Amino acid sequence: MFLKTSKSDVGGRVRIPGSKSHTIRALFIASLSGGRCEIINPLISNDALSAVEVCRALGAQITQTKDRFIVNGFSGKPQTPEDIIHVGNSGTTLRFGVMTAALGEGCSVFTGDYQIRRRPMGPLIDALNSLGADVFSTRGNGMAPVVVRGKLKGGAARIDAVTSQFLSSMLINSPLIDNDTEITVTRLNEVPYVEMTLWWLDKQAIRYKNDGFRIFSIEGGQQYKPFNAVIPGDFSSATFFLVQAAVSGGEFILENLDMTDPQGDKLVVSILEKMGAKVSFEGNNIRIKGDRLQGMEIDMNFIPDALPAMAVAGCFAEGETRLVNVPQARLKETDRIHGMFTELSKMGADIKELPDGLVIRQSRLKGCRVSGYDDHRIVMALAVAGLNIPGETVIDTAEAIDVTFPEFALLMKQCGANMRMVEDENG
Repeated sequence: MFLKTSKSDVGGRVRIPGSKSHTIRALFIASLSGGRCEIINPLISNDALSAVEVCRALGAQITQTKDRFIVNGFSGKPQTPEDIIHVGNSGTTLRFGVMTAALGEGCSVFTGDYQIRRRPMGPLIDALNSLGADVFSTRGNGMAPVVVRGKLKGGAARIDAVTSQFLSSMLINSPLIDNDTEITVTRLNEVPYVEMTLWWLDKQAIRYKNDGFRIFSIEGGQQYKPFNAVIPGDFSSATFFLVQAAVSGGEFILENLDMTDPQGDKLVVSILEKMGAKVSFEGNNIRIKGDRLQGMEIDMNFIPDALPAMAVAGCFAEGETRLVNVPQARLKETDRIHGMFTELSKMGADIKELPDGLVIRQSRLKGCRVSGYDDHRIVMALAVAGLNIPGETVIDTAEAIDVTFPEFALLMKQCGANMRMVEDENG
């Protein structure tokens, strides 16, 4: 599929869908619990549905209605899957699911699409083997396909959390191990995602100690309780509307965004405000209006998913914008640093690639044909660029949007965007 965009006056009121990160955490914790849970207003996207299928394969009973998932969990005792487990494109689901499977005594095999099979798993594999599981990569390269045999026994493990998903998986699953677990963290990127995981553990009254995000001590033999939870809106998805308003001078009122929520990408709001956008808050609504933007240096380590959109913002800001300290952005669905450097360069950006980020100067972009790399966030970021420059922008692999934000194009069009999805590039 191709997404075609051209310069448009865009603005209005948008209700942001539920958080992908919260939805997947809720699905795994509900599945690990021993009763009936309701997950209300979840994100319904390919990644979330991948998590549903993995939890079902491990023994959860999950029903989907219009506005919720109803989950009956397996009390921390996963079944041996009947077949190979396919996680689609969901890295979070892969990392969480592998350790959940290791809570049981059987053998499981996890794989995913071509992007998943290139994403790192080695540090988590090593950590799980330290805790008594038998886990290995079938190709011996620390990537999926991965074979998992339980049962985890607990003890001490070290984790190089180049992605926070490794540590979050251990924190979610370790309370269900019979014995205590101590996790030493040798590196931690994306701290807010771990804070989100701890937010869920705190709601479940899980007993653990956190020594400055360097050592976690988790008491074994615990259980998750049945719960009903409303999923907060997704700041990662909101980022594209925030940037669209900031660079265009338009205005959005974005509904369903709670600034007290632990999501890291809420930092984008304050960053754009520092750059010059006008921001105000009305309960759980955010009003943002674009104004003259000024470039600045931004530490992106906490918010790697915002890098594609903020790279676009940098093209419209006066002076220089530096996006730094985010090497893990190279380990996502694709190398997002190189991808954004390459595609914005095609559009005419004055941009430089760093080992850990990008340097962008104000640029005169023009629409052209660009690649989305099968990466939902790159596709949406380039679409925002295309809405604010002369000429037509044509983005390939646009179906990747369905991974996290299936309604993106529809919501933008409802707000005035000249944007359409076509099967043929010439359509």
